Amino acid sequence: MVEKLKKIWLEGELVEWDEAKVHVLTHTMHYGLGAFEGIRAYKRTDGSTTVFRLKEHVERLFETCKLIMTEPRFSKEQVHEACLQVLNVNGMEEGYIRPLVFIGDGAMGVYAPDNPIRTLVVAWRWGAYLGAGAVEKGVRAKVSSWARHHVSVSLAKGKIMGQYTNSTLAKREAKMAGYDEAILMDTHGYVSEGSGENLFLVKKGKLYTPPLSASILAGITRDAVLTLAREEGLAVAEEMLTRDQLYLADECFFTGTAAEITPIREVDNRKIGDGTVGAVTKRLQERFFDIVKGSDTSSHPEWLTRVR
Repeated sequence: MVEKLKKIWLEGELVEWDEAKVHVLTHTMHYGLGAFEGIRAYKRTDGSTTVFRLKEHVERLFETCKLIMTEPRFSKEQVHEACLQVLNVNGMEEGYIRPLVFIGDGAMGVYAPDNPIRTLVVAWRWGAYLGAGAVEKGVRAKVSSWARHHVSVSLAKGKIMGQYTNSTLAKREAKMAGYDEAILMDTHGYVSEGSGENLFLVKKGKLYTPPLSASILAGITRDAVLTLAREEGLAVAEEMLTRDQLYLADECFFTGTAAEITPIREVDNRKIGDGTVGAVTKRLQERFFDIVKGSDTSSHPEWLTRVR
């Protein structure tokens, strides 16, 4: 359950949490066309608060808007500032930030070109996305019966509301079967991603992940992990992966703003490696968490936006 805070940024104004309302005929609520982002702010060891890769997240929000031919009324700079405002006005030392661009009420039907384009930014407190202990001990995953969208069916590089029905169905299936998360294949049977995360595996010390040409989101945490892996001297390959490569991996992990770097200890009742968090995963976790909330402010200062 999301804890209620004080204010939400809606259409350029900070409004009371309970007053951030939209009409029941809001077009996006009916047809799913809209753009959103997920961003994390962290409290650091020195007591300061920084937002991880805020610029890149806002850029991707606007790229999604371009993909769906939706023009926000507010600029990137205004959305960037709104993300910082909701943290400050709610007194948040850390939290999850959700900017959202959606089509408002007016005309109904699939084609409603004159409806207003509305923007909001809300923040809330969010702990471990895949459950307590997931980051430290790893999760159990199930290959879903649902396939990730074909690249000719949807726009995989966009965070588009309606596309997440696919993720919701996969996640529900996995949870109802007793697993923590789903792994989706593409329509050709190659490994795609989790319901809300990118996926990596390690084999004989080499790091593998599906390429951006696959049906995956261009994850911002994914990009950070690839950068850190290369800095650590790891061999990295972005290539199509099969289900059996997943089963036979020495290590696997999810990446994402919400999931951060979460190890996968089991897939389809098969242990990954020895069923514990592997050395490469731990190494990358240590680098990542030291940058986002630890003492390392010098490795990638361009990734950090200071709030206070």
